[in-house]
Amino acid sequence: MKRLLPATLLAAGLALTPMAQAATLLNASYDVMRDFYKDYNAAFQKHWQAEGGKPLQIQMSHGGSSKQARAVIDGLAADVITMNMATDINALADYGQLIPSNWATRLPDNSAPFTSATVFIVRKGNPKALHDWNDLLKPGIQVVVPNPKTSGNGRYTYLSAWGYVLEKGGDEKAAKDFVGTLFKQAPVLDTGGRAATTTFIQNQIGDVLVTFENEAEMIAREFGRGSFEVVYPSVSAEAEPPVTVVDNVVDKKGTRKEAEAYLQYLWSDEAQQIAAANYLRPRNPAILAEHADRFPKVKFFNVVKTFGDWSEIQKTHFKDGGVFDQIYTGQ
Repeated sequence: MKRLLPATLLAAGLALTPMAQAATLLNASYDVMRDFYKDYNAAFQKHWQAEGGKPLQIQMSHGGSSKQARAVIDGLAADVITMNMATDINALADYGQLIPSNWATRLPDNSAPFTSATVFIVRKGNPKALHDWNDLLKPGIQVVVPNPKTSGNGRYTYLSAWGYVLEKGGDEKAAKDFVGTLFKQAPVLDTGGRAATTTFIQNQIGDVLVTFENEAEMIAREFGRGSFEVVYPSVSAEAEPPVTVVDNVVDKKGTRKEAEAYLQYLWSDEAQQIAAANYLRPRNPAILAEHADRFPKVKFFNVVKTFGDWSEIQKTHFKDGGVFDQIYTGQ
């Protein structure tokens, strides 16, 4: 005779049944966004669950922007990629066919949820009197900056310095000479922004670190504010760090819904406040104005209007044998 289990035991058995396995999202991001995404991921998970979403685990991969893009092309199964420059995301379409070529049109603001400025981090008291781009070319000044061929941070430094010369009335030859001299002042070209920070702050190499303003705040949080100062140069390219779903990956994994929601929430008021708290300039003008005390006014120039579209910039300046190679290695 078959025994019937009491209803209480059946209920207990159901309670002991393992929960549905959480879906996993992998975000391949660049070096200096560790702190932002640590805060954002926690906020998004709370929002996602409040909206009735299934359990979700978010994993992060950080590194130099171009190295991260290369890793995804080579098989890193990132559901989303959050870079600091469009050239690295374009590579996923151009070389890996992992995303459509019109990826930037799928979210507002060319898929860049915030902006940033390039700043100088100098030793306390600014002993070398480094106030603007031309000061970095003083004889003997060591400029710590990542390699523009592996780091979007380095590319924005390159483009900002080039744009500075044009803003001052110089021509393309003058800009090329200026940027060539600037990068020859670098004692080492690290592969990413965080490695450059280590070189400058922990290894005490160099007179100035050129980086994004949000990285300056992260340095202050990690190492204290007593050993350096932040200088805003007169001109900066407006950094627009873009994001996208990696279509090839999410369609294989079945995570498109989660990945799209994850990126869309970057434009929410909560995420824009988190951006401001991490010294990223929010796209929301009201939230940007609310935090105006931490974002000095900067004379920005638009990279695309100054240099052309990103694919042309990459081809002209940063591909093997391009302008950077010509001025840095004499190729």
